[in-house]
Amino acid sequence: MTRPLRIQYPNAYYHITCRGNERKEIFRDKDDYNEFFAMLARSVDIFDVHLVAYACMPNHFHLLVRTPRANLSEFMRHFNISYTGSFNRKYRRSGHLYQGRYKAYLIDADNYLLEVSRYVHLNPLRMKSKEPLKKRWQDLLQNDSTSFSGYINQGKRKEFVNYTMVMDYFGGDSQKSRNEYKEFVAEGMHKEMQSPLDQGKGSGIIGKDVFVGEIRKLFGKKNKAVREQPALRELGMTMTPEELIEKYSKIVDMKREDLTTKGKQSMERAMLMEFLYRFCNITQPEIGRLLGGIDYSAVSQSRKRMQLKIQKEKEWERKFNQIRIKLCQMSRVKI
Repeated sequence: MTRPLRIQYPNAYYHITCRGNERKEIFRDKDDYNEFFAMLARSVDIFDVHLVAYACMPNHFHLLVRTPRANLSEFMRHFNISYTGSFNRKYRRSGHLYQGRYKAYLIDADNYLLEVSRYVHLNPLRMKSKEPLKKRWQDLLQNDSTSFSGYINQGKRKEFVNYTMVMDYFGGDSQKSRNEYKEFVAEGMHKEMQSPLDQGKGSGIIGKDVFVGEIRKLFGKKNKAVREQPALRELGMTMTPEELIEKYSKIVDMKREDLTTKGKQSMERAMLMEFLYRFCNITQPEIGRLLGGIDYSAVSQSRKRMQLKIQKEKEWERKFNQIRIKLCQMSRVKI
């Protein structure tokens, strides 16, 4: 049975987990955790990976990452080999440290990034323990075996973790937002909630039906005969947000500030949001930050109104498609 190909494209988000071989420990003391973090920091730097969240338990770990360069496989190969080599040298052992290949779920970030981050941070509380839940929660708030402590306490942050992507959903990195995220995670501890990973069973994709459908179109059966899917070459040519804004403003003949300043409202501005989402593979909170610091829900509402308008009015549909074609020609991207 052949291994399924990894779905890789620029700025994709993944939940990753890796277990110790035969469920044995991959961390035996504090120095092992420190070495793990050092290897992780080096690997995310080398491969330009954005680490959103992590959780380390004695015999496994979880990572939530974004890959701007569509290089999940290369990143994980380097990271796992690096830590395995260090661990084996220290304990004078040889062979595999992990149980098979790492598992990775592709994530629909706009709809599931928060849920998956909460799942990762609460993972240690799911392990069997004789300690009361309250005591384990307090440990979670202080212990750096997960990235949660850095989300709620700036003094405990690690340089290799990107906290912005989650905090943007709460309006930015303020004390108020940190408190709100703490409450959001605590809610998952006290309530019976479905694991977001259940959404990915069978497909390997955690996302809404529309997102899953779009991914299947790009990486469906017709592409499986190719070692690295053809769609990757197209997605790999996406523009940066700054490049797209510059090109788009020239196409629609509008000043940049009229498109990116908070309080400005126009169909052209709403279409810019849509093209940033399609071409640049960034989340709605990131788009909101680019366009004057508006809330991600405002981005979502603007995109929906724009989509309804081009469905109902032929003139706007024609204009949207003309801009789309010009952007495709400028970037050589098919969308």
